[in-house]
Amino acid sequence: MAKNKEKKDIHKPAPIEKQWRKYFVGNVDFRDVSPNTAGSEIYKHIIPDPSSYITENAKRVLQTLYFSPKDSIPKLETIIYTLKDYDGISAKSGSGKTIGIVYSTRWIEKSFANNDTAKLDYETRGVLYHELTHAYQLEPKGCGTYGDHGIYWAFIEGMADAVRVANGCFTAKDRPKGGTWTSGYRTTGFFLNWIAENKDKNFLRKFNRSALEVIPWSFEGAFKHIFGDNEKYTVENLWNEYQKAMGDI
Repeated sequence: MAKNKEKKDIHKPAPIEKQWRKYFVGNVDFRDVSPNTAGSEIYKHIIPDPSSYITENAKRVLQTLYFSPKDSIPKLETIIYTLKDYDGISAKSGSGKTIGIVYSTRWIEKSFANNDTAKLDYETRGVLYHELTHAYQLEPKGCGTYGDHGIYWAFIEGMADAVRVANGCFTAKDRPKGGTWTSGYRTTGFFLNWIAENKDKNFLRKFNRSALEVIPWSFEGAFKHIFGDNEKYTVENLWNEYQKAMGDI
């Protein structure tokens, strides 16, 4: 019995901090354009109230990215969340006051292959954390565009996966080896979260806010802004320390 309880606790989401409980994350417009798929049926069985589920997890994203509701947070009015039968996982679209998130019913079916409810909730929340980060995160300036897969892209996708890691929806086995801090997604995300766990518990919040405070933005500039002129805390030295701590070098 104790072993089963431990397994459940692994997937237990973090509590919502008091200051975020009444925060307006945006109205959730839930749409199911593929209601006859197995993925749709599974989703609705596991998550009977999608609007509340999305709202609650949006608050977890916000408390990971920001110090308080008084911070400079992009204000959303509507989140259009769509279940759709397509060959993919999930994607965020739009900007400003209205954004869209689409979630693949095929991916739901794949995630539920062994009838593991906890695994499906774990995966669904993880994907949702990633996409909602894109809705609420700040965007760096003066460092290219998303389409060039450079520094801007690495910040955007790295932060999204860092929030997912910080909220327990990636495990150690999901961490890639190799790459650099500009590789984006999990490679950058695990690195950023490691800094938060080992150097500064507020690092993810400070790193997100650096998009407003460091212009033109760069990883080097952001780390210097956060840690000062300490040679030990340059992005390159912290990356090397991280790689050694993980046993990669």
